[in-house]
Amino acid sequence: MKFSISKSLLAGVFAGSLALPAMAALEAGNTAPDFALKASLAGKAFDFSLKEKLKSGPVVVYFYPSAYTNGCNLQAHSFSVNSEKFAKAGATVIGVSLDSIERLNDFSSDPEYCAGKVAVASDPQGKVAKSFELNVRDAAPGKTDSRGKAIEHGFAERTTFIITEDGKISSTISGVSPTDNVKQALAAVEKLAAK
Repeated sequence: MKFSISKSLLAGVFAGSLALPAMAALEAGNTAPDFALKASLAGKAFDFSLKEKLKSGPVVVYFYPSAYTNGCNLQAHSFSVNSEKFAKAGATVIGVSLDSIERLNDFSSDPEYCAGKVAVASDPQGKVAKSFELNVRDAAPGKTDSRGKAIEHGFAERTTFIITEDGKISSTISGVSPTDNVKQALAAVEKLAAK
């Protein structure tokens, strides 16, 4: 009898654990995972290293679901319009998605979106997104982008991290609109610059 109660209790705990939400994104105070990815700026691929960029100031790492989708188009455009303000605050901005580098070469140079002002990096298997404890969804069959082209990659959760020179996360921004995400990121780096 004692064993069956314990077994039932154990089964209930296990079932309950399956219903728990996924782990939340890394928060302020956490150490940011270091990463290096192939990235693109103004249509030209290059090697991006978080460790190297942090030597020159804070880095805004924004994860987004996919290039050439409505919210991501809006967010990239907003980052590009505000790129000089981020630079004035001493911050580097890098977008990260599961898009291929070929798609990102187009996106990074598109005058409507990144406009050659915002770099975007390719995390094809979502390993970097997962290291920041973000949810990554598999590709959805039949999904197309705003150009009508098939999207054949997974989607990372839209979340932005402000990382300071010591490699620590000073702010995590999620659960807001793409434009509010950019506004909050800019406010965070301007606050750091004012210290």
